[in-house]
Amino acid sequence: MALIERSFRERIVLCGVTVPPERPDDTEAHLDELELLVDTAGADVLARVVARRTTPDPATFVGKGKAEELREVSLEVDSDTVVFDVDLSPAQQRNLERILGRTAISRTEVILDIFAQNARTAEGRAQVELAQLRHRLPRLRGRGVAFSRQAGAMGAGGARAPIGSRGPGETQLEVDRRRLLSRMSRLEADLEALARTRRTQAKSRARAGNRTVSIVGYTNAGKSTLLNRLTDAGVLVEDRLFATLDPRVRRLDLPGGEAVLLSDTVGFVRKLPHQLVEAFRSTLEIVSESDLLVHVVDASGTDPDGQISAVRTVLAEIGAEHVPELMVFNKIDRLPTDVEREEDDERVDAKTLLAT
Repeated sequence: MALIERSFRERIVLCGVTVPPERPDDTEAHLDELELLVDTAGADVLARVVARRTTPDPATFVGKGKAEELREVSLEVDSDTVVFDVDLSPAQQRNLERILGRTAISRTEVILDIFAQNARTAEGRAQVELAQLRHRLPRLRGRGVAFSRQAGAMGAGGARAPIGSRGPGETQLEVDRRRLLSRMSRLEADLEALARTRRTQAKSRARAGNRTVSIVGYTNAGKSTLLNRLTDAGVLVEDRLFATLDPRVRRLDLPGGEAVLLSDTVGFVRKLPHQLVEAFRSTLEIVSESDLLVHVVDASGTDPDGQISAVRTVLAEIGAEHVPELMVFNKIDRLPTDVEREEDDERVDAKTLLAT
């Protein structure tokens, strides 16, 4: 049972955009994932609209006609916010909000919002706040009303704060640009100090001859479950997106007598915001400096290959593409038919494991 009963869940309309080479089926699959993200953030999806364009419209991305259609749909279902499965420029966001008459945000804000809710440690909260400030800084112009909501506060009648408003509060978002930049500089300095401590610890482990293995994978693929099974770590496992933000390191004694340090990292996702990757870079250094990556894949997912590609994109962004990789296909017991299992078996090679 929830400790806090919320009387309000934000009402959302989703908008996906098919731009070649993306196919319409891909757009629908991506909207399915976005709906899961919105639900994780604590809101309800009431409708979805798909736009098809050869190129993005400079003013609104989706075009004025589609924006007006979104306004009509939003009025019909009485939505609070429209969430776009594309990255919007600050100008596009402002133009859309004028047409829609309501808040317009992107997939990026939804992911940042989930991270803001799930950050538990001081370092994790600082990393998320820095990522949010980097994203919001160019959007302050003309967004005073949207950002006047106190982060994490309850609205009228105990209503839950809208998606995109959690995290840094009004003292960070309504002050002038100079003070905002000053706050970002302070966060960067604090995180760099923590990063130096982590690097010193990593050097000590290296001198002691301790090898490091990092568990990586798409969000909710089963990384924490694997860590628990291998090390009896007792890490809380939840069947939801981005349940793990803070890295955990445990000792694993191998059958041959050697011990390694096994780390569980934050899950990755398609279009993981660059601001988050940059803010969490010091935490993710353990991945790029590992001796081996254990890449956990949800074999029962709708698009395992797409998730593998998304994870490898982030690994390349943090400089970990050179680290040897062991693939672990998890949740194979959830595959619906033997035929699909046979299709999945085609991926199996000497560097692949299957798990349930």
